[in-house]
Amino acid sequence: MAALSIQPYAGALQGGWDSFVKGSKNGLFLFERGYMDYHADRFKDQSLLIRRGGRIVAVLPANRVGDTLQSHGGLTFGGLVVDRSMTTPLMMEIFDALGAHLAEAGVTTLLYKRSPHVFHSVPAEEDLYALFRHGATLVRRDLSSTIDTRERIPPDKDRRYSISKGKASAVKVAPSSDYRAFMRIEADLLREKYAKEPTHSADEMALLAGRFPENIKLFAADLDGAMVGGVIIYESANVAHTQYIGSTKEGRKLNAVDLLLHHLIENEYQHKRYFDFGISTEKAGRYLNTGLVDFKESFGATAVAYDTFELKLAM
Repeated sequence: MAALSIQPYAGALQGGWDSFVKGSKNGLFLFERGYMDYHADRFKDQSLLIRRGGRIVAVLPANRVGDTLQSHGGLTFGGLVVDRSMTTPLMMEIFDALGAHLAEAGVTTLLYKRSPHVFHSVPAEEDLYALFRHGATLVRRDLSSTIDTRERIPPDKDRRYSISKGKASAVKVAPSSDYRAFMRIEADLLREKYAKEPTHSADEMALLAGRFPENIKLFAADLDGAMVGGVIIYESANVAHTQYIGSTKEGRKLNAVDLLLHHLIENEYQHKRYFDFGISTEKAGRYLNTGLVDFKESFGATAVAYDTFELKLAM
């Protein structure tokens, strides 16, 4: 059997990279180069392709910071992307080869943010076993809140009341293409509540939505023609993920977001296996925003862990 080879990513390899990601069992549009490379100026990309006999068997979205190679810093999670032919023995070989390759390049630590299981088309936890066998340490655990649409837990009493109030208002919900208007709302909200800025600028969000119109969608809550709330959805094969949720003060009075989320869960995305609200943790997972997680769980969502592992490499 041919030995594994590891190849650094270069722009000329985009076609093969993207084709592999699209056919993988745990890949998302987030791992395609059109998404990863929009912020190439912020991260020293050192993504890798792993081949056997010339055929790609895995890719690793990654960047380097000093002597650490990390799952790409511009992505919430990543890890090895694999196709349906992946086996556990092959994954063990990949980690052996990866460790040797990185150590030779002067990398002492691999920081690995694995993809949560809800985003897998079929089970893809070969890497989880390989991490354990190679002595990796769990160094961060973030917590997301996710609805399994096949096993629905109904919203709680308070949330049902808020949704009813939203339905009784004059707010209308519909798809929108006005990303700039929504990102202004989101930026104002984050500054007011958390003294933070959105991860994406309005221009970046509009750019990415233009590149991935089937995956990135904005739904707005309007009052008399003015946007008072919105949700940006990142849509993949099995998951509708809320990348951003925001509303104006007027929208909050009218329960516009409650109405909009209810509409998305019950109508727009009832066919998806999961509706994922994203994480409610900060400070490397050590702090849980209880108000935020209570809001998400009040819709019937339950916990899904987003795990990061650290693997020290032998030099």
